[in-house]
Amino acid sequence: MRETSRLRREERAKPKAPPEAATLLAWYDVSARVLPWRVRGGAKPDPYRVWLSEIMLQQTRVETVLPYYAKFLARWPDVMSLANARQEEVLSAWAGLGYYARARNLHACAKAVVAEFEGNFPEGEDELRRLPGIGAYTSAAISAIAFGKKATPVDGNIERVISRLFAVEEKLPAAKKILARLAAEMTPPHRAGDFAQALMDLGATICTPKRPACAICPWLDACTACARGDQETFPRKTEKAEGKLRKGAAFVVLREGIHILLRTRPEKGLLASMTEVPGSEWSAEYKESTRTAPLAGVKWRKAIGTVRHVFTHFPLELTVYFAGVPEKTPAPHGMRFVPLDALDDEALPSVMRKVIAHALEFIPERKRKGSSK
Repeated sequence: MRETSRLRREERAKPKAPPEAATLLAWYDVSARVLPWRVRGGAKPDPYRVWLSEIMLQQTRVETVLPYYAKFLARWPDVMSLANARQEEVLSAWAGLGYYARARNLHACAKAVVAEFEGNFPEGEDELRRLPGIGAYTSAAISAIAFGKKATPVDGNIERVISRLFAVEEKLPAAKKILARLAAEMTPPHRAGDFAQALMDLGATICTPKRPACAICPWLDACTACARGDQETFPRKTEKAEGKLRKGAAFVVLREGIHILLRTRPEKGLLASMTEVPGSEWSAEYKESTRTAPLAGVKWRKAIGTVRHVFTHFPLELTVYFAGVPEKTPAPHGMRFVPLDALDDEALPSVMRKVIAHALEFIPERKRKGSSK
């Protein structure tokens, strides 16, 4: 009797039908998200717009990307104009979007496309992968979406869909090759770009990490995990070790309340070539001190609390010191004073914008002489 019950449970846990690409494409034709880099009705996609969107969307939500995408297109409507821009301009426009190596590679890639391909993106995955900032996923996405080639990009959304569809027990990241193979086997020879975007949309809108809307999923009858009732446990993941907390100091210097002291970070390393206020090294052993302050003979005050920011590999906690200096104070070597109302033109990463905003909260308005946050 128990054996019969077990067999019945196993039979109920099997999907009722195999997943068909045509089923997902029919759903996509009706339910596709309207996004500014997509085209409908048989129109030909613009490879520049597809590439720009894919770079911006790496590890970043669509809602966050949309205003940046519009800003970039308005300023640099094609690859030639972006290639001719200064890197400082590109970094400034990117500021706040995070993962800043993408912005440097974006600019380098535009230059390479102009120099090596006369401004025309190559269509094949192999050629695309040789360009700066384009890896396996992005090359497949551009090749499929922009040029209609039979290629299969696999991002986090697609990994989640495929892992649930086939109940893949292997844990990420080891499971990546298995999931990529399964996704490739399902990719149709025609409409590969639409199929890839349909998988992305399914993962973003229905097959979500928590509380997936399985009842309205076009692949409901084909999903092994859903049939078993454990869909939210997929994909299986190896737990990451949390990075060790690093600490440091940040020094906000205002000259006559309307200029702020800034410098540019080195060309290599974390936040390369971005703008920052002067500060100490970031380390787990940091002890509070003003020994690394950029100006001597200045009365430093410490802002209450700290600024906390989380990078991919470690969390950061900054103690913020602030001070005011007279009008004729020169900037130290390698630094510059910038008007507070011109900060939007600087390539300030999110952590530095947090630091500046935090410091300004403790500077009396009467001493800022009309400055703005």
